[in-house]
Amino acid sequence: MSSSPTERIIAIQSSLPSSVRLIAVTKQVAPEMMRHAYAAGIRDFGESRIQEAATKQVELQDLPDITWHFIGKVQSNKAKLAIEHFQWIHSVDSLKLAQRLNQLAQQLGRSPLVCLQVKILSDPNKSGWTVSQLLEDLSQLNECKNLQIHGLMTIPPLGLNESEILDVFHRTRDLAKEIQEKNLSSIKMHQLSMGMSGDYQLAIQAGTTMVRLGTILFGERLYQ
Repeated sequence: MSSSPTERIIAIQSSLPSSVRLIAVTKQVAPEMMRHAYAAGIRDFGESRIQEAATKQVELQDLPDITWHFIGKVQSNKAKLAIEHFQWIHSVDSLKLAQRLNQLAQQLGRSPLVCLQVKILSDPNKSGWTVSQLLEDLSQLNECKNLQIHGLMTIPPLGLNESEILDVFHRTRDLAKEIQEKNLSSIKMHQLSMGMSGDYQLAIQAGTTMVRLGTILFGERLYQ
């Protein structure tokens, strides 16, 4: 692996299939380093803390073609801020949250792009729909006309081996296909947000369209 973050970014970007979008996860990454990432070609930045992201957005406002992705848990009282500060929300994890975001999007005149977070396997440490819950909620999600529902997001549970992780990603892809075949007017399944630094190559094997990479690009974030 190349030594500097800029070299790593260039190397990983060049290794990705053209169908895969690299989301650089920049939690605790300084704006100066984000500028280096931008210079290396990154245009998609993922954040999980709204206030941290909002500060960075002010500092980087001279870079107008950045797309901001929210990848953390959306607290109900921060839903409005999530819509105001991010074009993409990957972590819509319940019908209640989707309906809240839909209502706020209408009020704000916005139409955020979203992924529905699904738990393929039971995992008490992750939020998201179970497969059966998501299928049951599709008709109500289809009424969320102010959201651009474009796909699924998943995070495998910790402790799985590679074949088990790959199976989670394949099952997520198959679920997206199943939903797409229902031809719902407001729900499209063109995007899969799967794969982080430790498993993104498996996600690519399974057909992901977006990978969320932080540590492999920037190293361990040890400062606050």
